[in-house]
Amino acid sequence: MMKTEILVIGTDPDILQTILRLLNAEESWHAEGVSGIKEALAKCGLKAYHILLLGAGLTSQEEEELKTEVKTLYPTLPVVPHYGGGSGLLFAEIYLALGKMNQAQ
Repeated sequence: MMKTEILVIGTDPDILQTILRLLNAEESWHAEGVSGIKEALAKCGLKAYHILLLGAGLTSQEEEELKTEVKTLYPTLPVVPHYGGGSGLLFAEIYLALGKMNQAQ
């Protein structure tokens, strides 16, 4: 079974680990985490991700820079913001992004 590959960007190590644990508990998902823009873009160049999950901690300028770079380099990769709200909201955001991807195909 092919897994949905998710790259998570988060600046708080504890929150990042919690998000990764929650996402990786889903059998059909595989999540990896990074703490910065350069690391995220480097990982995207090495592996095809289905979703880029944007966590809290980046400045608004960093977020815009990342979104611009991703749109230019990986135009089909959705950037999904997640700034908290619990695992139910997290899963809903992922499923919504996956649903939009499936509609576009």
